[in-house]
Amino acid sequence: MTDTAPETWDVPVSDPLAHAGQPWLTGKVALIAGGGLSGPEGGVGFALSWLCARNGAAVAVLDRDPAAGARTVDAIRAEGGEAEYFEVDVMDDDSVAAAVAAAAERFGTIHVVADSIGGGGVQPMFDATPDEFEAAMRLNFTAVWYVMRHAQKYMERGGSIVTVSSGAAEGRGPGLPYSFGKSALERLTVGAAGSLAPRGIRANCVRVGMIWGAFAARGMTQDQREIRVQNVALKTEGNNWDIAAAAFFLLTDQARWITGQVLSVDGGGFPARNAGQAGGNK
Repeated sequence: MTDTAPETWDVPVSDPLAHAGQPWLTGKVALIAGGGLSGPEGGVGFALSWLCARNGAAVAVLDRDPAAGARTVDAIRAEGGEAEYFEVDVMDDDSVAAAVAAAAERFGTIHVVADSIGGGGVQPMFDATPDEFEAAMRLNFTAVWYVMRHAQKYMERGGSIVTVSSGAAEGRGPGLPYSFGKSALERLTVGAAGSLAPRGIRANCVRVGMIWGAFAARGMTQDQREIRVQNVALKTEGNNWDIAAAAFFLLTDQARWITGQVLSVDGGGFPARNAGQAGGNK
């Protein structure tokens, strides 16, 4: 029997991810559609703008409301970040094209894109008028396509796109135009991932659970809020920052091998209850 020396090798930490730390977007340009600060609760778009700026990105804030856009820009600049506001009507393709082009000209390029715009379409599907139905589809689906199709022209390998959907996209309850728009958005994002993959650009979607934010704050009582919290698996309430943090991660190189995914950020959702199924407790 002969003795052999133990096998040795270098510690395998040469990959950039092994040494990665914040800030994660240094030198990058982030385009955030719906990035304005429109109320005291804020929204996912504002939270994303803030996180991107805090992590070294220059932020192009696209929003239809100049006052909301200015609030975000002022907040970022007050912390030493770089940001610029670009007015846009996401329902108008020409307006989106102009805003995206202006942002790319101002900053020289676009590295990452997030679109958090959505809403409306909460009428029962057979009660909605054709105009209401079409408006919901345009806002929650077509408008996001406008942003994607213009922004991707300025993006290069390593870029990332994130869209924001809703748990309503997979709901089995009464049909709403909003739900159909978000379902289409998810398929749009997965399709974009496949289309942009040869160029090294990723696309993912974050599906939002029952968070507390500006939308919920406008129409929910405290009792309703508590009922909703108790129906979530974690028995806690999410907010804009929970969604923005997940979306932000998908924008960074830390998620470099994730594309074409729909990530639910919902506290575990609504857990199944025993309904007499096989294996259930009596």
